[in-house]
Amino acid sequence: MNAQPLEGRRVVELGTMVAAPFATHILAQLGAEVIKVEPPTGDTTRTLVRGGPSGTFIAYNHGKKSLCLDLTLPEGREALRRLLRGADVVIHNLSPSAARKLGVTVDDLKEINPSLICCHIRGYGPGPQSDELATNPVAEAATGVMEDHRIDGRPTRLGPSYHDQFAGAYAVIHVLSALLNAMQAPSGRARQEGQGVEIGLYETGLHLAGRDLAGLQLKSQLFGRPEREAGGEFAMPGYGAYQTADGRWIYLLVLTDAHWRKLTSALAMPEADDPDLAGLRARKKQRDRVERAVRRAVGALDYDAAATRLRDGGVGFTEVMPLERVLDAPQARQPGKLRHTTFAGLDFEIPEFPGRSSILPGAPPPRLGEHSMELLHSLGYEEAECAALLEGRAVAVADPDAPAWTPVRNHA
Repeated sequence: MNAQPLEGRRVVELGTMVAAPFATHILAQLGAEVIKVEPPTGDTTRTLVRGGPSGTFIAYNHGKKSLCLDLTLPEGREALRRLLRGADVVIHNLSPSAARKLGVTVDDLKEINPSLICCHIRGYGPGPQSDELATNPVAEAATGVMEDHRIDGRPTRLGPSYHDQFAGAYAVIHVLSALLNAMQAPSGRARQEGQGVEIGLYETGLHLAGRDLAGLQLKSQLFGRPEREAGGEFAMPGYGAYQTADGRWIYLLVLTDAHWRKLTSALAMPEADDPDLAGLRARKKQRDRVERAVRRAVGALDYDAAATRLRDGGVGFTEVMPLERVLDAPQARQPGKLRHTTFAGLDFEIPEFPGRSSILPGAPPPRLGEHSMELLHSLGYEEAECAALLEGRAVAVADPDAPAWTPVRNHA
């Protein structure tokens, strides 16, 4: 088996919810040893669903080790410092005030270990709002996404926490860049100089909105007024979701005149020979007519018949899949796409890191404090010291016999 690119690297996560755990999830998939440092209450996602773990926890925390420390106590902070002295990377998404209180700002971390690569994912980067809190929907609201996504006229979050996940992916890019810089540095310098970066959810949202913001500026200068495209389908008639006769939904990719010709031919639409609809600009001007024609053509067929015609006609399309059927698709069942894991006696198939042709073995998501003793021993703590940390509640360990929703015990 080939070595993983980050094999031998130790990553410390002080994360909760999505952004930091998603970043370290990717690093773990690249072979890093990820140590998830959690408070006695655990990552919030451990108790989001009926007092037990959520899909977020199961999907993005498998293969990690859990060290349960109370960082409000001096003994807990000392154990963290010992851990960080031998680490390569630390990623956290604590609030700015919590980071200062617990002594884990980028500056604090660099004092503990100058060679650390430090990444703080926070609500806002440098600026007048740098100390304010922001979550995924706040980033959506502040960067224009939510205003354009409405349900019954009300601005609404997208659903999945894409801004959190993109921020985590940006963190990974910075970490890999820093590791690459260290490898290319003159001998001896790599272990003397680390790097620190702060990634804001707001700034992540700005970057993701770059295309729309640039397009708005473009049209403002060309047309003398701010103008934007209508809706998520870019105002392309025939591009979107349409319901078939049997109540299923099919999504059509009709972006160009060639696409339109293929669609109208495949579905035997009378509009195929209409010269007034041959060009995109003309179809945009007659958007309502085009939409009615496509709805009528798709709605006259059940899904299987429509799919056969579209596939034979070379039209891009897919079914709008309900979540419960997504993993049943033959494409999803191909080798390298899903990882089987277990947690608390339950079985899960978790989508794998893209680009894999096969699944490397890995551990399931950890119980809270499952690796506390193992890691303390590796940091040089003697048995008596470990017992004192447990007695003082600075450290907690998991009860392997307890249900996933039961708090950890604080005694040996």
